[in-house]
Amino acid sequence: MSGCFIPVNLRLSKTRSKLSKKFSFGSPKKRQVDSKEATLEKNGLVVCFGEMLIDFVPMESGVSLAEASGFKKAAGGAPANVAVGISRLGGSAALLARYINYMLCDDEFGHMLADIPKQNNVDNSGMRFDSQARTALAFVTLRADGDREFMFYRNPSADMLLCKAELDVNLIKKASIFHFGSISLIDEPCRSAHLAAMDIARKSGCILSYDPNLRLPLWPSAEAARKGIMSIWNQADIIKISEEEITFLIEGADPYDDNVVLEKLFHPEIKLLLVTKGPDGCRYYTKEFKGQVTGVEVDCVDATGAGDAFVGGVLNSLASDPDLYKKKLREVLLFANACGALTVTQKGAIPALPTKEAVLQILPK
Repeated sequence: MSGCFIPVNLRLSKTRSKLSKKFSFGSPKKRQVDSKEATLEKNGLVVCFGEMLIDFVPMESGVSLAEASGFKKAAGGAPANVAVGISRLGGSAALLARYINYMLCDDEFGHMLADIPKQNNVDNSGMRFDSQARTALAFVTLRADGDREFMFYRNPSADMLLCKAELDVNLIKKASIFHFGSISLIDEPCRSAHLAAMDIARKSGCILSYDPNLRLPLWPSAEAARKGIMSIWNQADIIKISEEEITFLIEGADPYDDNVVLEKLFHPEIKLLLVTKGPDGCRYYTKEFKGQVTGVEVDCVDATGAGDAFVGGVLNSLASDPDLYKKKLREVLLFANACGALTVTQKGAIPALPTKEAVLQILPK
């Protein structure tokens, strides 16, 4: 029955064994929390790690990039979208990223990106500058239904060059939630910086939030993408994934079958697994229950950033009360669905991210 809590009987040890054999990512890391670091005051801060770039969205839908008459440029990048989304909702967010130092290199897109965090009340103290690499660009193809495909220009871009030595360790330690994707796992030195940041966050008692955000053209191969995405799967407390990404990761198994999702993608340390269903809402899985929450109906113009808006809605709620998923999960997810729904009504990701007031207006009474 849609939306009800259903007891889940998981054979986790067996599932763990199957997954480990397939993806070779080892046993789950037990949470080793440094007692001194864990005493740091947590004020609901969500620190987002990863890329910030420029999206070029065509002025019309249903045409190829070559056929588009023009493009609207908008700041984007999944971690940046989540950070701004949280701030728009009234939450506290920071961005750990590396982008072009427009003071040292003549990159007009660097000018644009430098101002986005400040304009949206996102803490940018963890951002680092590069005087050589250029800003990453993404050209988006909009299908007639508002969904999209991407073409990237980033070899290399500034976000790929973040090093461990550039991490703002104190900022990470202050976070209640540390959120990340998989794009920062593709290339060194950013991959090592990503893993180091996760380790700092884990030892500091942060909740680790993971949205793989599959962008297959950026990976060397499909198999490299699967292995890279799954390499940190067992370390996350909260994972958000789309039905399309499930199909890719488990290679042909039915992404709509709850048993398949639980067997293939649930792991013993996970607190919450979320599967987004586009306009149809989302499914959720915990150790104790599972269910689904319907979407909020709107007219879709551009789906770019919808998943990030959804994640921002979830994390903004959980940052203030990490155990909220045990008590009011359906309310949290309905709110997050509305965040995603409002985002698709405009072109571009960051420009379309909603305020809390706008979300509350479209929620069912």
